[in-house]
Amino acid sequence: MSLDLVIRQARLEDGAAPVDIGIRGGVIAGIAPRIACDAPQMQAGGNRVIRGFADSHLHLDKACLLDRVENREGTLKGALAAVTAAKRDFTTRDVYERGARVLDKAIGQGTTLIRTQVEIDPVIGLAGFDAVRQLKRDYAWALDLQICVFPQEGLHNYPGTEALLREALGQGADLLGGCPYTDSDPKAHIATVFAMAREFGVDLDFHLDFDLDTSWRHLDEVARQTIAHGMQERVAIGHVTKLSMLPPDALAQSVALMKDAGIALTVLPATDLFITGRAHDHAVPRGVAPAHAFHKGGVCCTVATNNVLNPFTPYGDCSLPRMANLFANVAQLGAEAELAACFEMICDAPFRLLGVDSALAVGSPADMVLLPNASGAASVAEIGRPLWGIKAGRQTFDAPAPRLLRPRHAQSAMADLSSAM
Repeated sequence: MSLDLVIRQARLEDGAAPVDIGIRGGVIAGIAPRIACDAPQMQAGGNRVIRGFADSHLHLDKACLLDRVENREGTLKGALAAVTAAKRDFTTRDVYERGARVLDKAIGQGTTLIRTQVEIDPVIGLAGFDAVRQLKRDYAWALDLQICVFPQEGLHNYPGTEALLREALGQGADLLGGCPYTDSDPKAHIATVFAMAREFGVDLDFHLDFDLDTSWRHLDEVARQTIAHGMQERVAIGHVTKLSMLPPDALAQSVALMKDAGIALTVLPATDLFITGRAHDHAVPRGVAPAHAFHKGGVCCTVATNNVLNPFTPYGDCSLPRMANLFANVAQLGAEAELAACFEMICDAPFRLLGVDSALAVGSPADMVLLPNASGAASVAEIGRPLWGIKAGRQTFDAPAPRLLRPRHAQSAMADLSSAM
């Protein structure tokens, strides 16, 4: 078999026997227990190989802002105000450079697919969108970028925003977002973005119900409109921190509602933990929606990064295993099956949400990431950093495991202990 590259001893599923993967022309050409050929080789060592991680909700345009703004209160209102002020000075070049810093981190953490949220309004205009479009082109060698344009500051309270959104969609934005909690007329906001999504034939992704007050919510209207417009499996919602405060019966009803409407849930643990519950001086609520309960109920659930080094989230290294581990800690999940489900929320589920097949099979693109673990559950538990990545058969990053430099006496002691055993 004539091949460009062979991956030796890769584990494609938890518990599966290792196989060799042959690559030709940027596509997987063969998978077998042993592939005999003289092509260049890369070793997987029996560890898991995946299509990569997918980040279903990431803001590139307002990342890496801590050197110019801060959120002293730590609240959602404070974060919005800080970024609104900073946005007046954003330029296409500025957004591009900050976004590139984040993408460099994401690639090294094994992310190969991202849905990025881009703010559109009369202050920033299309400068952020233009920057992210250029990033999409310039980083196609390592990852695929899906652009969601949305009105962070509201729609009906900000004249000119709808026209700009339409312009961005006409210029190739992949989908449309909504943010009704910042609008003066949330119900009209929801109706407008659904109508625009139908007009342009794109999916929807909402920032939704980002507080802890369960006496009202916009989820029900989004679900109603999803069904009315026949957009089941084409709508996602992010944050939805209200869900973290629901008692079991109400939570079960919400799971059923979202499953019936075919709405996906994206949980953003780092931001939601940092922002919510600020009014409490004790027994502070976590504010992280229980994605595991929705996953168990058949809802497509993902865990994502959201913000990096800005007033909404003043930390982040773009590691999705770290984010899944954070969610598992908050949700108090420890069983292997539970950790495997968390892994699915950063691997298979977000690919499905973004409309991309995550399977590695003959004929699939040769996009692969090697994990330092034999299973997905172990990757979450140990926050294993990927060792290398490949895009279309070409290596995109290399991060070998640390090599310990043991002194000779320590080596001798270990050898003596081993022989005694």
